Amino acid sequence: MQEARTGMRIGVGLGGDPTDDQLRQARQMGCAGIVLANPALPWQGGWAYDDLARLRERVESFELRLEAIQHTPLDEFDLIRLGLPGQEGALADYQATIRALGRAGIPSLCYNWRPNRLYRTGEAGGRGGARVTTFDNAQAGDLPLSHGRPYSAEELWATHDAFLRAAVPVAVEAGVTLALHPDDPPGVPLGGIARIMSSFDGFVRAASVAAELAPNGWGLLFCIGCWAEIGGTTEVLRGIRHFGPRGRIAYVHFRDVQGDAACFVECFPGEGVVDVTGVMRTLREVGFSGLIIDDHAPLMVGDSGWAPKSRAYQTGYLQGLLRAIEDLVPRPVRGA
Repeated sequence: MQEARTGMRIGVGLGGDPTDDQLRQARQMGCAGIVLANPALPWQGGWAYDDLARLRERVESFELRLEAIQHTPLDEFDLIRLGLPGQEGALADYQATIRALGRAGIPSLCYNWRPNRLYRTGEAGGRGGARVTTFDNAQAGDLPLSHGRPYSAEELWATHDAFLRAAVPVAVEAGVTLALHPDDPPGVPLGGIARIMSSFDGFVRAASVAAELAPNGWGLLFCIGCWAEIGGTTEVLRGIRHFGPRGRIAYVHFRDVQGDAACFVECFPGEGVVDVTGVMRTLREVGFSGLIIDDHAPLMVGDSGWAPKSRAYQTGYLQGLLRAIEDLVPRPVRGA
């Protein structure tokens, strides 16, 4: 098994069925590890240990560590998030998957609590004509119900609490950290589905429930872009300074935006509302020790799909930023 690196480190996210060239590029970019989105593996009572172990071994053959898996099959997960018939069986499958991940040596599993899957409302030309995604709540406000009826914040909090009670003890036993991603986009309901993970208070509430169950096994996938949509750099730093010292940041999506939750355009890091240097510095100051990956890469000239050119640019940007911060900012001494 690939030895785990400690300290802040840069990785990259890949799709569920990564090619050899993508894995090779990840290593060539100097990545320590990768995150895979919803791997293309059979889901029969959850993911099987043998399949996950083979996946990890394949990643390690490229001198990378499989640091996290982002999301399980969404149709089944909706049974849990919305409290639909079949919820108990879906929870059992999820628990089995957590155990299989732990046994396979995959340390983190990301989830979100937004059954409505609308991410963006359009595209635009970014810097130099790069293709970037956009969101405008004025265009999304009249969408039809995505799941047959409205679901209130109270209903979603009830299902999330039940999920934590079922999943966190299993995660602790398996040595896996569950990582909650914010609503993206955050804010008002979309398609009739409330957005409960769209504010500092919402994350604190979720963390308090998790803390009642165990001191570990749960944290945030801290998406800087989503926090910036909520309240700019001020809210990003507020979240890092609260959750970082408590050990509740599992890993980080490093993304920048222009605008806010009501209307925004994604962009390259450093050209939006995020003080990228201040954010990286604060992550170090609070003692964060985990993976940082780029997110939602704009499409550069000749890019498509995974956007390998843009990934190389953004990953290199983060590598340089992290190196500068490490050279200039002393790492805090625990207990000092």
